[in-house]
Amino acid sequence: MEILEKKVEQLNGSAGNLAGNSVLKVNALESEAIYIFREVVAQFEKPVLLFSGGKDSITLVRLAQKAFYPGKIPFPLLHIDTGHNFPETIEFRDRLVKELGVELIVRNVQDSIDQGKVVEEKGKYASRNSLQTTTLLDALEEFKFDAAIGGARRDEEKARAKERIFSVRDDFGQWDEKNQRPELFDHLNGKIDLGQNVRVFPISNWTELDVWSYIEKERIEIPSIYFAHKRKIFVRDGMIWSAEDDVVYREDDELIEERMVRFRTVGDMSCTAAVLSDATTIEKVVEEIRESTISERGARIDDKRSEAAMEKRKQQGYF
Repeated sequence: MEILEKKVEQLNGSAGNLAGNSVLKVNALESEAIYIFREVVAQFEKPVLLFSGGKDSITLVRLAQKAFYPGKIPFPLLHIDTGHNFPETIEFRDRLVKELGVELIVRNVQDSIDQGKVVEEKGKYASRNSLQTTTLLDALEEFKFDAAIGGARRDEEKARAKERIFSVRDDFGQWDEKNQRPELFDHLNGKIDLGQNVRVFPISNWTELDVWSYIEKERIEIPSIYFAHKRKIFVRDGMIWSAEDDVVYREDDELIEERMVRFRTVGDMSCTAAVLSDATTIEKVVEEIRESTISERGARIDDKRSEAAMEKRKQQGYF
């Protein structure tokens, strides 16, 4: 968005303290996100916030709180549960919605498997991550949601960089990256035809560092799995996998050891790797991210299946 970009350029070009500039930037990003949330409620009849229990969706919840304060968040949260989530994430999810008093809708990938709508993958790199698409589309149809608010960011992956803030999906839930609406001068067009719905990305212009800077500024509580902790792990293909569950496939010759690790992104356990880390506080995580040269999606094996893996999933209705 042009107005936001000008603000950020002014910040980047000004002299002064780096931390101070970071606060000013996240304040501008916060204002933009709050504006987007309010536009969603103004333009759509039945929105929902897609909630995974990860840092991005937790940030969305805080932004939604601010957008509608002193009222409650005026839409439910929807979690598409693969059944292979980290226990720390599920525990945090349930505690958060109870504290906030918001409605949580959970739909399970296992039900889609049991109904024969999707087939569970087998083998060394099996994952339920891509199977979420069918469960999500069924849930959107079940509740007739016309806007699904998600935490995707343009810095995460090439396909996500193509998304608009208001991203229209057709009546089959599919995304056409070549046929998107312009979004000039902060104008968001939520007009849709019968059967269509819109994916909304309030933090699309944020980076991973912006999210963590905002979490630090707001002192937002997040699942403990994001901080360095001792965990039993094994290494495969140069990536660090959790060995504390029976979800992640492990060969007999893949040795288990205990290391200090944390997770930069929290998804299906079977496709989400950890990173070695000593960052036990938000401040240390922010510093670690500031110095990192690798995207957080580098720890997601499902993105590595092909160059166009994410784009193909998005075209089919993925988050």
